[in-house]
Amino acid sequence: MSNKIHFMKMHGVGNDYIFVDTTLYPIDDPQATSVAWSRYHFGIGSDGLVLIGRSPVPEADFTMRIFNADGSEGLMCGNASRCIGKYVYEKGLTSKTRVRLLTASGIKILDIHVGADGLVEAVTVDMLAPVLEDAGLFINSGREQLPDGVFVSMGNPHYVIFVDDIDAVDVATQGAVLENSPCFPQRCNIEFAQMRADGIRMRVWERGSGITMACGTGACATAVAAALSGRCQRQCRVIMDGGELDINWSEKDGHVYLTGPAVMVYEGDIEC
Repeated sequence: MSNKIHFMKMHGVGNDYIFVDTTLYPIDDPQATSVAWSRYHFGIGSDGLVLIGRSPVPEADFTMRIFNADGSEGLMCGNASRCIGKYVYEKGLTSKTRVRLLTASGIKILDIHVGADGLVEAVTVDMLAPVLEDAGLFINSGREQLPDGVFVSMGNPHYVIFVDDIDAVDVATQGAVLENSPCFPQRCNIEFAQMRADGIRMRVWERGSGITMACGTGACATAVAAALSGRCQRQCRVIMDGGELDINWSEKDGHVYLTGPAVMVYEGDIEC
Protein backbone atom coordinates (compact mmCIF):
# COMPACT_ATOMS: atom_id res chain seq x y z
CA MET A 1 0.00 0.00 0.00
CA SER A 2 1.46 3.37 -1.02
CA ASN A 3 1.79 6.35 1.30
CA LYS A 4 1.55 10.00 0.37
CA ILE A 5 4.46 12.19 1.44
CA HIS A 6 4.22 15.95 1.50
CA PHE A 7 7.21 17.78 0.03
CA MET A 8 8.39 21.29 -0.73
CA LYS A 9 10.39 22.16 -3.84
CA MET A 10 12.84 24.99 -3.05
CA HIS A 11 15.94 26.51 -4.57
CA GLY A 12 18.83 28.76 -3.65
CA VAL A 13 19.97 30.63 -6.78
CA GLY A 14 18.88 27.72 -8.96
CA ASN A 15 20.34 24.93 -6.83
CA ASP A 16 17.05 23.08 -6.34
CA TYR A 17 16.12 20.41 -3.84
CA ILE A 18 13.11 18.48 -2.58
CA PHE A 19 12.52 19.09 1.14
CA VAL A 20 10.65 16.76 3.48
CA ASP A 21 9.86 17.26 7.17
CA THR A 22 10.74 13.82 8.49
CA THR A 23 9.04 14.45 11.83
CA LEU A 24 5.79 14.11 9.86
CA TYR A 25 6.89 11.97 6.93
CA PRO A 26 9.74 9.52 7.62
CA ILE A 27 11.69 8.35 4.57
CA ASP A 28 12.79 4.70 4.91
CA ASP A 29 15.26 4.64 2.02
CA PRO A 30 16.45 8.19 1.32
CA GLN A 31 19.15 7.08 -1.12
CA ALA A 32 16.71 5.35 -3.47
CA THR A 33 14.08 8.02 -2.91
CA SER A 34 16.51 10.78 -3.91
CA VAL A 35 17.40 8.97 -7.13
CA ALA A 36 13.76 8.37 -8.06
CA TRP A 37 12.41 11.81 -7.15
CA SER A 38 15.33 13.78 -8.57
CA ARG A 39 14.86 12.48 -12.11
CA TYR A 40 13.49 15.16 -14.39
CA HIS A 41 10.53 14.04 -16.53
CA PHE A 42 10.13 10.84 -14.44
CA GLY A 43 10.14 12.27 -10.90
CA ILE A 44 9.83 15.69 -9.32
CA GLY A 45 13.19 16.76 -10.70
CA SER A 46 15.93 18.27 -8.55
CA ASP A 47 19.58 18.28 -7.58
CA GLY A 48 18.71 16.01 -4.65
CA LEU A 49 16.65 15.35 -1.54
CA VAL A 50 16.91 17.17 1.80
CA LEU A 51 15.48 15.75 5.03
CA ILE A 52 14.59 18.13 7.87
CA GLY A 53 14.37 16.79 11.40
CA ARG A 54 14.37 17.86 15.02
CA SER A 55 17.78 17.85 16.62
CA PRO A 56 18.60 14.98 19.02
CA VAL A 57 21.07 17.24 20.87
CA PRO A 58 20.32 20.48 22.76
CA GLU A 59 23.07 22.39 20.96
CA ALA A 60 21.01 22.47 17.74
CA ASP A 61 17.39 23.16 16.78
CA PHE A 62 17.02 21.15 13.57
CA THR A 63 18.92 18.59 11.53
CA MET A 64 19.67 18.40 7.82
CA ARG A 65 20.54 15.33 5.79
CA ILE A 66 21.18 15.84 2.10
CA PHE A 67 21.22 13.22 -0.64
CA ASN A 68 22.51 13.97 -4.10
CA ALA A 69 20.70 13.05 -7.30
CA ASP A 70 22.77 9.86 -7.54
CA GLY A 71 21.72 8.80 -4.02
CA SER A 72 25.05 9.54 -2.33
CA GLU A 73 24.82 11.43 0.96
CA GLY A 74 26.40 14.87 1.07
CA LEU A 75 28.16 16.47 4.01
CA MET A 76 26.97 20.04 3.65
CA CYS A 77 25.08 22.37 1.30
CA GLY A 78 24.96 26.13 1.76
CA ASN A 79 22.00 26.65 -0.57
CA ALA A 80 19.93 23.90 1.06
CA SER A 81 20.78 25.29 4.51
CA ARG A 82 19.39 28.69 3.56
CA CYS A 83 16.24 27.03 2.24
CA ILE A 84 15.81 25.21 5.55
CA GLY A 85 16.04 28.56 7.37
CA LYS A 86 13.21 29.91 5.24
CA TYR A 87 11.19 26.70 5.57
CA VAL A 88 11.27 26.38 9.36
CA TYR A 89 10.52 30.08 9.89
CA GLU A 90 7.72 30.52 7.36
CA LYS A 91 6.13 27.17 8.24
CA GLY A 92 6.00 28.21 11.89
CA LEU A 93 8.37 25.51 13.14
CA THR A 94 10.32 28.24 14.92
CA SER A 95 9.94 31.94 15.69
CA LYS A 96 13.68 32.44 16.12
CA THR A 97 15.68 34.35 13.54
CA ARG A 98 18.88 32.60 14.60
CA VAL A 99 18.65 28.85 14.05
CA ARG A 100 21.23 26.18 14.84
CA LEU A 101 21.31 23.49 12.16
CA LEU A 102 23.01 20.14 12.76
CA THR A 103 24.63 18.81 9.58
CA ALA A 104 27.02 16.00 8.77
CA SER A 105 29.84 18.56 8.92
CA GLY A 106 28.84 20.11 12.24
CA ILE A 107 26.42 22.71 13.56
CA LYS A 108 25.85 25.72 11.30
CA ILE A 109 24.26 28.97 12.47
CA LEU A 110 21.57 30.45 10.23
CA ASP A 111 20.71 34.13 10.59
CA ILE A 112 17.29 34.66 9.03
CA HIS A 113 16.57 38.09 7.51
CA VAL A 114 12.83 38.78 7.62
CA GLY A 115 11.16 41.53 5.57
CA ALA A 116 8.35 43.86 6.57
CA ASP A 117 5.84 41.39 5.11
CA GLY A 118 6.99 38.68 7.52
CA LEU A 119 8.60 36.61 4.78
CA VAL A 120 12.24 35.57 4.70
CA GLU A 121 14.21 37.72 2.25
CA ALA A 122 17.63 36.14 2.73
CA VAL A 123 19.59 33.87 5.05
CA THR A 124 23.20 34.14 6.21
CA VAL A 125 24.96 30.87 7.02
CA ASP A 126 28.04 30.70 9.21
CA MET A 127 29.99 28.11 7.25
CA LEU A 128 32.77 28.03 9.87
CA ALA A 129 36.45 28.18 8.91
CA PRO A 130 37.74 26.70 5.66
CA VAL A 131 40.13 23.76 5.83
CA LEU A 132 43.02 23.80 3.36
CA GLU A 133 44.54 20.41 4.13
CA ASP A 134 42.63 17.19 4.80
CA ALA A 135 44.28 13.88 3.99
CA GLY A 136 40.91 12.15 4.02
CA LEU A 137 39.63 14.43 1.25
CA PHE A 138 42.72 15.44 -0.73
CA ILE A 139 45.91 13.51 -1.38
CA ASN A 140 48.34 16.36 -1.91
CA SER A 141 51.16 14.13 -3.18
CA GLY A 142 49.15 13.41 -6.33
CA ARG A 143 48.25 16.95 -7.27
CA GLU A 144 50.62 16.94 -10.24
CA GLN A 145 47.91 14.86 -11.93
CA LEU A 146 45.51 17.80 -11.65
CA PRO A 147 45.27 21.15 -13.40
CA ASP A 148 46.61 24.00 -11.27
CA GLY A 149 44.04 24.78 -8.61
CA VAL A 150 43.28 25.31 -4.93
CA PHE A 151 41.82 22.69 -2.59
CA VAL A 152 39.37 24.02 0.00
CA SER A 153 37.08 22.07 2.31
CA MET A 154 33.94 23.82 3.50
CA GLY A 155 32.82 20.71 5.34
CA ASN A 156 32.91 19.03 1.93
CA PRO A 157 35.74 18.92 -0.63
CA HIS A 158 36.24 21.49 -3.41
CA TYR A 159 38.91 22.04 -6.02
CA VAL A 160 38.88 25.53 -7.55
CA ILE A 161 40.48 26.15 -10.94
CA PHE A 162 40.90 29.74 -12.21
CA VAL A 163 40.55 30.22 -15.95
CA ASP A 164 40.77 33.11 -18.44
CA ASP A 165 37.56 32.25 -20.33
CA ILE A 166 34.97 30.37 -18.31
CA ASP A 167 32.60 30.05 -21.28
CA ALA A 168 35.21 27.99 -23.11
CA VAL A 169 35.45 25.37 -20.35
CA ASP A 170 33.82 21.99 -20.99
CA VAL A 171 32.50 21.67 -17.44
CA ALA A 172 30.73 18.36 -18.04
CA THR A 173 33.77 16.56 -19.43
CA GLN A 174 36.41 18.03 -17.17
CA GLY A 175 34.22 17.98 -14.07
CA ALA A 176 33.32 14.32 -14.41
CA VAL A 177 36.97 13.31 -14.79
CA LEU A 178 38.28 15.50 -11.95
CA GLU A 179 35.49 14.53 -9.52
CA ASN A 180 36.72 10.94 -9.64
CA SER A 181 40.46 11.63 -9.58
CA PRO A 182 42.48 9.38 -7.22
CA CYS A 183 43.58 12.61 -5.52
CA PHE A 184 40.10 12.83 -3.98
CA PRO A 185 39.37 9.73 -1.84
CA GLN A 186 35.72 10.78 -1.38
CA ARG A 187 35.37 12.38 -4.83
CA CYS A 188 35.23 16.16 -5.13
CA ASN A 189 33.21 19.20 -6.18
CA ILE A 190 34.95 21.01 -9.02
CA GLU A 191 34.71 24.78 -9.55
CA PHE A 192 35.89 26.77 -12.57
CA ALA A 193 36.23 30.48 -11.86
CA GLN A 194 37.03 33.65 -13.77
CA MET A 195 37.77 37.01 -12.16
CA ARG A 196 35.61 39.86 -13.46
CA ALA A 197 35.05 43.49 -12.52
CA ASP A 198 31.62 42.68 -11.04
CA GLY A 199 32.78 39.66 -9.03
CA ILE A 200 33.88 36.08 -9.53
CA ARG A 201 32.12 34.19 -12.30
CA MET A 202 31.92 30.54 -11.29
CA ARG A 203 30.58 27.33 -12.84
CA VAL A 204 30.39 24.09 -10.92
CA TRP A 205 30.38 20.34 -11.28
CA GLU A 206 28.90 18.98 -8.05
CA ARG A 207 29.95 15.66 -6.63
CA GLY A 208 27.06 13.26 -7.11
CA SER A 209 24.85 15.67 -9.06
CA GLY A 210 26.85 16.90 -12.05
CA ILE A 211 26.43 20.42 -13.41
CA THR A 212 24.20 22.52 -11.19
CA MET A 213 23.16 26.15 -11.49
CA ALA A 214 24.80 27.06 -8.19
CA CYS A 215 26.67 25.67 -5.21
CA GLY A 216 26.80 27.51 -1.88
CA THR A 217 29.79 25.69 -0.43
CA GLY A 218 31.44 25.98 -3.85
CA ALA A 219 30.93 29.75 -3.83
CA CYS A 220 32.56 29.90 -0.40
CA ALA A 221 35.48 27.74 -1.51
CA THR A 222 35.96 29.86 -4.63
CA ALA A 223 35.98 33.09 -2.62
CA VAL A 224 38.53 31.63 -0.20
CA ALA A 225 40.72 30.39 -3.06
CA ALA A 226 40.57 33.80 -4.75
CA ALA A 227 41.52 35.62 -1.54
CA LEU A 228 44.35 33.17 -0.80
CA SER A 229 45.82 33.72 -4.25
CA GLY A 230 45.53 37.50 -4.03
CA ARG A 231 42.86 37.76 -6.71
CA CYS A 232 40.31 39.57 -4.52
CA GLN A 233 39.53 40.80 -1.03
CA ARG A 234 37.99 38.61 1.66
CA GLN A 235 34.51 39.96 0.91
CA CYS A 236 33.21 39.40 -2.60
CA ARG A 237 30.35 38.37 -4.83
CA VAL A 238 30.24 35.02 -6.63
CA ILE A 239 28.16 34.93 -9.82
CA MET A 240 26.81 31.55 -10.91
CA ASP A 241 24.43 30.33 -13.59
CA GLY A 242 21.49 30.59 -11.19
CA GLY A 243 22.31 33.86 -9.47
CA GLU A 244 24.65 35.61 -7.08
CA LEU A 245 25.83 34.99 -3.51
CA ASP A 246 27.69 37.33 -1.16
CA ILE A 247 30.66 35.81 0.65
CA ASN A 248 32.54 37.28 3.60
CA TRP A 249 35.63 35.48 4.90
CA SER A 250 35.82 37.26 8.23
CA GLU A 251 39.21 38.40 9.50
CA LYS A 252 37.74 38.54 13.01
CA ASP A 253 36.97 34.84 13.51
CA GLY A 254 38.20 33.20 10.30
CA HIS A 255 34.70 31.96 9.47
CA VAL A 256 33.13 32.19 6.04
CA TYR A 257 29.67 33.80 5.95
CA LEU A 258 27.37 33.02 3.03
CA THR A 259 24.38 35.28 2.32
CA GLY A 260 21.74 34.80 -0.33
CA PRO A 261 18.07 34.20 -1.08
CA ALA A 262 15.96 31.08 -0.70
CA VAL A 263 12.85 30.49 -2.78
CA MET A 264 9.83 28.24 -2.27
CA VAL A 265 8.78 27.02 -5.71
CA TYR A 266 5.81 24.77 -4.94
CA GLU A 267 4.64 22.04 -2.57
CA GLY A 268 2.66 18.89 -3.09
CA ASP A 269 2.14 15.24 -2.30
CA ILE A 270 3.83 12.27 -3.90
CA GLU A 271 3.08 8.58 -3.52
CA CYS A 272 5.90 6.50 -2.13
